Amino acid sequence: MKLSQFRIKIPETCWALEPPHKRFDNEDGTVEKVYRRDECRMMVVHRKSQTIDMYERDADGNATDQFLQFRSIVNYFEEGDVFVLNDSKVFPARLFGTKEKTDAKIEVFLLRELNPELRLWDVLVEPARKIRIGNKLFFDEEGPMVAEVIDNTTSRGRTLRFLYDCPHDEFKRELFALGSAPLPHYIIDHRDVTEDDTENFQTIYAKHEGAVTAPASGLHFSRELMKRMEIYGIDFAYVTVHCSLGAFDAIEVEDLTKHKMNSEQMKVDSEACQIVNDAKAAGHHVCVVGVSTMRATETAVGTDGLLKEFDGWTNKFIFPPYDFGLADAMVTNFYNSESIMLMTAAAFGGYDLIMEAYQTAIDNGYKFGCYGDCMLILDD
Repeated sequence: MKLSQFRIKIPETCWALEPPHKRFDNEDGTVEKVYRRDECRMMVVHRKSQTIDMYERDADGNATDQFLQFRSIVNYFEEGDVFVLNDSKVFPARLFGTKEKTDAKIEVFLLRELNPELRLWDVLVEPARKIRIGNKLFFDEEGPMVAEVIDNTTSRGRTLRFLYDCPHDEFKRELFALGSAPLPHYIIDHRDVTEDDTENFQTIYAKHEGAVTAPASGLHFSRELMKRMEIYGIDFAYVTVHCSLGAFDAIEVEDLTKHKMNSEQMKVDSEACQIVNDAKAAGHHVCVVGVSTMRATETAVGTDGLLKEFDGWTNKFIFPPYDFGLADAMVTNFYNSESIMLMTAAAFGGYDLIMEAYQTAIDNGYKFGCYGDCMLILDD
């Protein structure tokens, strides 16, 4: 397929700047927000019957005027079904420093640690034109956190060596204390990052640190919802995919077969394999949550349709047509035009149906992006 086939005009008003929440205006003029992760809208796409559901149904099965919310997902699964989740943990990757001598403000986006002993990090800098090899960046006027640019990697990429002499754990703690939640620019261009984002931009089951952006489809799960799902007998299997910015890189070729994905580190352990494979063997559904998780499971699935242990990297790029080997259901958010997330959803649900779903979402005011609404794709 061609890149231009995934071009959609998404109005600016469609982008979610915050998660679902209730706002309370206090008498003293302050504002309190109570966030409700599982109260985003959920569109249900049925890929076999080629139908789209947006509304709750009454006791007689008739559609009401109430939009489906994510917490209703329990109604679409049964005891023994399994959800596969990405338990990667986001670290506070966005820092702001100043360049020596000029005091120019520089944004530094941490990508990954290259060498813990030498304090080497792979980063992106903005504006890149001002940062050259040998420059020093200061991150805390009252502290000793300083970094030296020692190499260029890409047009915006640099290798930094942090000049901070202390145990590694202390260094990481001090470095992350200077950072903030790495929200995408469609949010931070419209508002400041807040303390609430530190919690909101993290799944409740995050465990293994290494992601520089959240596995956003998992942000909808609340503790209360997961407890309800457990009571229903629904099981969870966890894989780890350290989400990078590669999924958000602009695709610059019209022929999608020529696009090369950046690699992401991933791990599928024996416990996850057993949970998923036992469910499949018993004829239960396997629902993969998010594109990063789908890339991981499709990397680790065998030709027999069973999940295998895996510890390494994946650069799998999923777009139509594609034969999926593991899952028969998928949860995904609504994303950018021409994005790999849209392409993966179209590969799973069918191009025409998913493009119709996106247009329906736009027409009905659904919210897009990491804090936005979601789509459940079922094989029925």
